[in-house]
Amino acid sequence: MKARPLFIGGTSSNAGKSWMATAICAHLRRKGVSVAPFKAQNMSNNSYPCRSGGEIGRAQVAQAEACGLEPEPAMNPILLKPNGNGASQVVVDGRVWKTLSARDYYAHADELRIKVLAAYESLSRRFDVIVIEGAGSVTELNLRDHDLVNLGLVTRIRAPWLLVADIERGGVFASVVGSVHLLSAEERSLFRGFAINKFRGDTSLFDDGVRILEERTDSTCFGVFPYASDLHLDVEDSLALQTRPTTPPPAGGTIAIVHFPHVSNATDFRLLTWADWIDAPRAQPYDFIILPGSKNTLADLSWLRERGLADWVLGQARSGTTIIGICGGYQMLGRAIHDPHWMESSMGQAEGLGLLPTATCLSPEKQTRTVIATTTGGVEFPGYEIHLGVTTLDPDDESPPFARLSDGRTDGVRRAGVIGTYLHGAFEHPDVCAEVFGIDAPSASSKAVQYQRLACWFERHVRHLDRLGLA
Repeated sequence: MKARPLFIGGTSSNAGKSWMATAICAHLRRKGVSVAPFKAQNMSNNSYPCRSGGEIGRAQVAQAEACGLEPEPAMNPILLKPNGNGASQVVVDGRVWKTLSARDYYAHADELRIKVLAAYESLSRRFDVIVIEGAGSVTELNLRDHDLVNLGLVTRIRAPWLLVADIERGGVFASVVGSVHLLSAEERSLFRGFAINKFRGDTSLFDDGVRILEERTDSTCFGVFPYASDLHLDVEDSLALQTRPTTPPPAGGTIAIVHFPHVSNATDFRLLTWADWIDAPRAQPYDFIILPGSKNTLADLSWLRERGLADWVLGQARSGTTIIGICGGYQMLGRAIHDPHWMESSMGQAEGLGLLPTATCLSPEKQTRTVIATTTGGVEFPGYEIHLGVTTLDPDDESPPFARLSDGRTDGVRRAGVIGTYLHGAFEHPDVCAEVFGIDAPSASSKAVQYQRLACWFERHVRHLDRLGLA
């Protein structure tokens, strides 16, 4: 018996599709339903390695967690990781497949559709319900012939579907009515209704709006969902990244995070709610500057120099600021980055910032794995690696590592004033933050608690669940 599908589409990017899909997953799990998430194609540099091997988008990892499942590549069979210059690294079934321009990618649509449907069928045989997330807007008419992830998928698997609109950004009437009026007859036959997301204030004030939208679309409103500032989920991509401080900085713990054009895995900093994300030098001094992960280390290193940030970082380091590099940021801290296989550019190599006695050689084989690590200060934490290349320390240098791994390996370098590590997730652990920054980072509530609260949020505001087949 195959699973019942439910597709969550949006009027735009960042409308709340991931949020709504995660909430529905959490709700169904609370009811004891065997449920799994699915997104055919994700474009994001926020990814995570599955324990079974391969990487998928962070949004599907969060949805798997909400379902009580271990993430697996079938939940996100295609992951596009933008490299810049209009090209993306294409990850298929968790493994790097090719690097393609958008036009070349569309030329492979028929081939990739087979991969998408095979992954969906694998999940469908094992679960009762599959909650499917779309991408961007469901009514991009110019992409209809190449569609793998939105209504082209809906019509192939005959999935009922729900449209999510973000009222906070304005234009909700035009976006909902316009989306519905652009549907084909087959797409319209599977459409069940819409949900209004991110409403601030008294939701009853939109009762007339609900009536108008239901009349104009001849469909059902499944709820007006309030903005939930107290709930925090891992963001899918940089569009949803919170780059403004939401709490005041602690004494002795001011932090700047460099906002690279190709920043990756920004979920590393969800506890650092007081940090400034910067893209240009600042006059003020900082106690710590973080160079985060990057999907294109060489391009972002060049950008760092062009913006004057490289000299600024070095100047801050001379003034006593501690510089921290994670993954691509760690590679930049060394003396040189070599790219003999032209994985990221045609330059072949680039000079690093020279703050660490290391050199990196980029290689075709990507490292993706989860680890258990212990810092030099004795804090044990789970982390993960997703990177191209190997970084080596000068043979005569005796700097201690940032952490020791449970498999006997060491990671990174830790010196006075400079830290480098490949381990994503380290600073999602409050005790690691306390050790490195010398302050007590606020502990986020456990993810399990967040998913329970998200399910309650959904159940409190949803209407007409029976029409979605979820009652």
